[in-house]
Amino acid sequence: MDRVAIVGIGQTKHAACRKEVSYAELVYEAVTLALKDAGIGISEIDNIVTTSNDFWDGRTISCMATGDVSGGYDKNISCVEGDGTFGAFYGLTRILSGSYGTTLVTAYSKGSESVSSLITNAAFDPIYMRCLGLDMVSACALQARRYLSRYGISEEDCALVSVKNHGNALDNPNAQLGMKLTVKDVMNSRMIASPLKLYDISPISDGACAIVLAREDRARKITDKPVWVKGVSFCADAYLLGDRDLSECRALEKAAGAAYKMAGIRNLKKEIDLAEIYDAFSYQELLWTEGLGFCEKGEGGKLIADGATAKDGDIPVNPSGGLLGAHPVIAAGLIRIAEAALQIRGDAGAMQIKKDVRNALAHGVNGVCGQSHCVWILGQN
Repeated sequence: MDRVAIVGIGQTKHAACRKEVSYAELVYEAVTLALKDAGIGISEIDNIVTTSNDFWDGRTISCMATGDVSGGYDKNISCVEGDGTFGAFYGLTRILSGSYGTTLVTAYSKGSESVSSLITNAAFDPIYMRCLGLDMVSACALQARRYLSRYGISEEDCALVSVKNHGNALDNPNAQLGMKLTVKDVMNSRMIASPLKLYDISPISDGACAIVLAREDRARKITDKPVWVKGVSFCADAYLLGDRDLSECRALEKAAGAAYKMAGIRNLKKEIDLAEIYDAFSYQELLWTEGLGFCEKGEGGKLIADGATAKDGDIPVNPSGGLLGAHPVIAAGLIRIAEAALQIRGDAGAMQIKKDVRNALAHGVNGVCGQSHCVWILGQN
């Protein structure tokens, strides 16, 4: 495909509640940082893609609340309702269409102003399943139990993910929940929905993120450190939980395979230096790493127990702390792209895994229990 690069990155600090700012002010903060990082003004942005969700915002046509602060006046502006990786995908395609040279992509959430259990309950079939009271946590508890039981993975293996990612979040200045935990701390934390305990579950967060994408000729004029989009793909599975085996992630496998092929990736351990994965729950990091092909099915627990996903492992996973460190719904996937890009630029600060990061993977999820996945491969050149 034609060459497109990330040339600007902006991310707010994420917190349990940012009462001091409105939705618009939160997005404005991220947009301002992204434009400053790129060293350009809003006049150099050709079009805007905002990413939001009416349910989480509590209003219809939620994107209208942040269009102006995203710089949408007198520009072509579109909205994607879902995870930020999908919003970025649409922004990418707008440049690849040949119509635009630069695209600003924004995503945000204020979980503190929402009731997540009621919102995620609305994602289920309204006739047969919604009345059961299922929400994202209880549904993912079902997935976790199925996955752990099928492959003999222990709750302690999942706890190791929580220990690692909360620990990594201590190095992330934007994270909400950096903590020094032990496996015992995680295992003794309050049971929410068996087998998921408090520290197995990502926090509810307020936060926003923005990135600037540019066509190659524009990118080279804007920055001397472009982060190139080398491969990207997404795939969706069945909507109804009963229509798929929750211990599998077929959509992720297909999306990852297509992204690897586009990027020319043949040996993951040699060519992928790190991954930023959508770990809304601790078990999901294990399940998604298997779907991404980092290890064989059922080996995710062994991978984390052996330290292979730590900062000095074969493919470090979530050096930023991932979603267990902060989870602004909708923005979460775009933040994974931003964190991966910072690593490639060598600008990740205390989170930097090594000086020379050639390629990084970023991953986002839409839907309950990983119904759809979006995989990005980013690189230096």
